[in-house]
Amino acid sequence: MGASVPSMGEGVPPRSAEPPVDEGFSGPSGGPSPEWGGRGRPHGGPRVVALGGGHGLYASLSALRSVTDALTAVVTVADDGGSSGRLRRELGVLPPGDLRMALAALCGDDEWGSTWSEVVQHRFRSEGDLHGHTVGNLLIVALWELLGDPVAGLDWVGRLLGAQGRVLPMASVPLDIVAEVDLDGVISTVRGQVACALTPGRVQAISLVPEDPPARPEAVEAVLEADWVVFGPGSWFTSVLPHLKVPALARALHETSARRLVTLNLAPQAGETDDFSPQQHLEVLRQHAPDLPVDVVLADTGVVDDLAPLEKAAAALGGRAVLADVAAADGSPRHDPRRLASVLDEIFLQKR
Repeated sequence: MGASVPSMGEGVPPRSAEPPVDEGFSGPSGGPSPEWGGRGRPHGGPRVVALGGGHGLYASLSALRSVTDALTAVVTVADDGGSSGRLRRELGVLPPGDLRMALAALCGDDEWGSTWSEVVQHRFRSEGDLHGHTVGNLLIVALWELLGDPVAGLDWVGRLLGAQGRVLPMASVPLDIVAEVDLDGVISTVRGQVACALTPGRVQAISLVPEDPPARPEAVEAVLEADWVVFGPGSWFTSVLPHLKVPALARALHETSARRLVTLNLAPQAGETDDFSPQQHLEVLRQHAPDLPVDVVLADTGVVDDLAPLEKAAAALGGRAVLADVAAADGSPRHDPRRLASVLDEIFLQKR
């Protein structure tokens, strides 16, 4: 039903161990390598790094895994709510939830992949201490404790799931997001991802605590070696922009020779981007990273009423706007993986 999985009983690997060679893994910098193998698109595809977290990154990865087999997700580590927040506070670990969702998105469509995707996403419902925890969060944290290395632990989970890509945390330590919020002309600050998402005011800017967090070197390497870096979709202030606040990662995003693509959201997010136009997302991106060039801005045709302002905002970043039907056909504010994959493939191949 899929690749065989090594026993994690008496045969637990040493704490510094990497997963053994298996065709279900992508290479250390996000793509296939002689040591790690790789599977997915028959002809390889470009080396792509996708940035974000939560449901937005899930949508991006669900599309990208059918476009390339050289895919790396670099994921925010600032969640402080739910199961992730509880594990973070109790054990001092990185919040695993967004990392788990990214791994689930990279599962294949076969029986093995679909089954394990459901397993790691399964959330316990009870009257006891397990209530609200997900299987994947507990599995990831268990491997972190056994191996002593967050990246090695994620790689082991990826191998178990047959993930079609690699998942990396953007920083080596848990982060807190601090948002500057405007409520009726009064500026205040809120701390924490949940608080930022629930704030009644409009978020103006964000910063991180600690202010100079260490980036994961694997994430920096993946960005520097990429052919394309994809920002979004996702919660703009709490999932997309935080990558630009990790100094070493931000430098890599500026210095990489990769082309940069921004996938815009399909609907505003309450608290974060209420009443934002598509071009306002780009203006905020420019405010947080004035010197970051962008090559392509992808927006759904249904959310752009006036193309000229979006084209102007994209041009200010050095890029161009591409409109396409990438939303789900049922009218819900979510990207259709097949539609999005088709358009991204055309962009990567310079056909659009």
